[in-house]
Amino acid sequence: MAKDQSRAAAIAALERRLGHVFEDRILLEQALTHASKLGLGRADVRHNEGLEFLGDRVLGLSIAAALYGRHPDADPDTLNRRFAWLVSREACAEVARAVGLDQALDVPKFQGLRRNDTALADAAEALLAGVFLDGGFDKARAAVLSLWAELLERPIDFTAANPKTALQEWAQGAGKPLPRYEVVAREGPDHAPRFTVEALVEGVEPMRAAGRSRQEAEKAAAQALLKREGVA
Repeated sequence: MAKDQSRAAAIAALERRLGHVFEDRILLEQALTHASKLGLGRADVRHNEGLEFLGDRVLGLSIAAALYGRHPDADPDTLNRRFAWLVSREACAEVARAVGLDQALDVPKFQGLRRNDTALADAAEALLAGVFLDGGFDKARAAVLSLWAELLERPIDFTAANPKTALQEWAQGAGKPLPRYEVVAREGPDHAPRFTVEALVEGVEPMRAAGRSRQEAEKAAAQALLKREGVA
């Protein structure tokens, strides 16, 4: 199958999973176009960066309403933690892969963006903004509830989901300053870097971990330190 045909099939499959077929095809294409396409001599490219802002709000309101509807008597701290995880970059990227958004993206060749959590999460938010603009909030909210259905029901280990916050709370509870993170190594090409980061807490032996981004490495280092100290 030719490249254009393959991507067209991926877009059609994505719309089926969304439960929404776009009337405005230009809007759909914008939602699926990464900003890096601007660097290819195409000043007229409409990319998805602006839509991310709107999509983040559409997602946030939809998830907040869903959580409150399911757990109206839950304490705010629990709701806030669950909300933060459900709208996180990791959760959005997981949803994007599950619905085949990675295959529908319009990105430059050889940059690895279809495997990049940030690019996928941003595109997921932009797509939700597109559904909102094309079909209204009810359509967008229905898409969120469908795409996030499994995550909404999944039990969450909050320490594993947000180890940096857990490490901060542990350090503060022990009367220590806030944790710090230092990059000790960066390897690999620009399109597929690998970071090694050290998590430091005063009076505690540091821990190192690696990841595909600085943030991923910081989370891994925090998780490793918590596990060694018997917190996680």
